[in-house]
Amino acid sequence: MMNIPKRFLLIFYSTLAVIICYIDRVNISVAIIPMQEQFGWSESQVGLIFSSFYIGYMITMTLGGYLADKFGGKRVLGCGVILWSLFTILTPVAAHNGLFALFFMRILMGVGEGVTFPAWHSLYARWIPFKERTRAIAFTNSGVAIGTIIGYIGTQMIIVSMGWEWAFYLFGILGIAWFYFWSREVTSFPSEHKGISSCELSYIEKNAPSISTVRKIPFKKLLSNKPFLAIVAATFANNWSLFVFLSFLPKFLDNELGIALESSAFVTLMIIPSIISVIALNAGGFLADDLIKKGIRIIKVRKIVNSIGFFGSASCLFMIPFFESITTIIILICVTNIFSGIAAGGFGVNHADIAPNATGTLVGIASTFGMIAGILGNIVSGYILEITESWTFVFHIAACLIVVGGLIYLFFASDQKQFE
Repeated sequence: MMNIPKRFLLIFYSTLAVIICYIDRVNISVAIIPMQEQFGWSESQVGLIFSSFYIGYMITMTLGGYLADKFGGKRVLGCGVILWSLFTILTPVAAHNGLFALFFMRILMGVGEGVTFPAWHSLYARWIPFKERTRAIAFTNSGVAIGTIIGYIGTQMIIVSMGWEWAFYLFGILGIAWFYFWSREVTSFPSEHKGISSCELSYIEKNAPSISTVRKIPFKKLLSNKPFLAIVAATFANNWSLFVFLSFLPKFLDNELGIALESSAFVTLMIIPSIISVIALNAGGFLADDLIKKGIRIIKVRKIVNSIGFFGSASCLFMIPFFESITTIIILICVTNIFSGIAAGGFGVNHADIAPNATGTLVGIASTFGMIAGILGNIVSGYILEITESWTFVFHIAACLIVVGGLIYLFFASDQKQFE
């Protein structure tokens, strides 16, 4: 039997967690179409339902990152998956008991999912060597697109054949099954793993960003540190467009482009941009690692790929409302995802550069600010659609924010260690 390096197994199971995370996050984006029709919700109420998830998500991101850095990411991520899986299963019960019950259930789901990214970033800072880090993070981030594909398409198929409630029941069970393997195969630190070879352990300890736990969190210094605030600005801008379109893309296809939920065209148009995103994210990760291996300064690589990704995707999003052709719009969405993939080696992996021992904490804090974008983006977009009945401002606001976030990152980002 082939002896798979234990760090690769960690990447595999962490990526599965991200996939399940996004399946359970986006299934309501498709299910909301029959749910809205059944319960008579307005567009602004739908926006509030989408935003409620990010309220809960924001609550636990910083805490999850700190706990993962302090006590290890295995327990933190495992507990998060179990919690959000249970709340996913309970979502239909909440929906049938009214808007407020569903709003509260989505908050609880967000509480569970909020620890996901800080926890695995913390694990990677201790498990993944520098030369493998960008592509490992890009691969795991591609779980976002894979989970989105499965969530969108799987939910559509389940709704057509079984009803929208079963999308929550069936997908919720996945996380519980994942936890069984996670608890058996993964440890928080390489030195704790009984099955790791001495060769792999030595390689990791010599080359990983961190082998220790975080000692302290200098919050005052953190919130006045320009390189960290550059990451925060980029995270906010990226999350606005990411979370708005994760929530509203199925409604955009159904309501604006007139592609019915039950049609095969709906499935095709949902899946193509996400497949492009998976390929682009992994290519972007390898590109950044390759440029660094060739001797280009890390910060130069971070800024170049981030700028290409941000400014390119902003241009595409800005142009989308000016076209009516479905083919042209889908092409622009795909090109947007290509640019986003190029940015894989930018702000999203910069945390470990400036704070290797507190990577999970920084990811958690930056992502907490980024969740404000998820909350505001969905509320604002819902009200814009209700008031104007037009998608133009939805796309243009997202594009402008990406440009601003990209400029701030370009001017202030750093690869120098800022925190111990």
